Amino acid sequence: MSKVALVTGASAGIGESIAVHLAQSGWTVYAVARRVERMVALEARGVRTFAMDVTDDASMVAGVRRVIEEQGRLDALVNNAGHGTYGPVEIVPMEQARRQFEVNVFGLARLTQLVIPQLRRQRSGTIVNISSIGGKIYEPLGAWYHATKFAVEGFSDSLRLELRPFGIDVVLVEPGPILTEWDAIAREGMLAWSRGTVYEKAATRMAAMYERTYDPRVVSSPDAVAEKVLVALEATNPSARYPAGRGARTILAARRLLPDRLMDVVMRRVAGG
Repeated sequence: MSKVALVTGASAGIGESIAVHLAQSGWTVYAVARRVERMVALEARGVRTFAMDVTDDASMVAGVRRVIEEQGRLDALVNNAGHGTYGPVEIVPMEQARRQFEVNVFGLARLTQLVIPQLRRQRSGTIVNISSIGGKIYEPLGAWYHATKFAVEGFSDSLRLELRPFGIDVVLVEPGPILTEWDAIAREGMLAWSRGTVYEKAATRMAAMYERTYDPRVVSSPDAVAEKVLVALEATNPSARYPAGRGARTILAARRLLPDRLMDVVMRRVAGG
């Protein structure tokens, strides 16, 4: 009997790659996203797809119920849905900031709440939260995004201890720069919110840095993240964290070693400040 996984944010990029890798490894995969029309290719690979919005409670409740009713179990939840809101704290409206937290933190947390009873009854299962090196480092004009990823890190660490007595593993996967839609969307938003303000020059420098960082010739593909998710899910005793993609492990190691003052200097130079 194959294991069953639910993967969010699967209409493109990292989520799509995770769904494909799991299906190829024999898992029964349910891939969900708001843009269900973009998951046709996944269906052709044997992945089961349906619409889910992680900011809509009824959508999440119905989705989890469907998976459990159809399969009778759930072995893995991969919380991948997320996006990046970049821009000056002074300028970005609180509505946008709340939306960032609704998707990246509260949606993840609510879906986790919904699957825990089933995993606890089974006394088995793994929750994988796709975080980021952005949950350990920081950048100018990225406060709201980084705040959500720092939150996911703390949430996951606490949850790992909380669920361990029930045989449930909680794992963080921390990608570095990955070739997806993410950077273009974040960059465009940052430039839009900063245009005509005192932050425009800084946003322009940051955008140029992102263009260099996400050069398709050097940046890692979503497969780098999917491969780490698969390793975590198939491990008997998974690690708490899995850096993913070129440079991720080095960046996280540097953050552990550098004091804040020196890290500030490094990040200002990286950002062109």
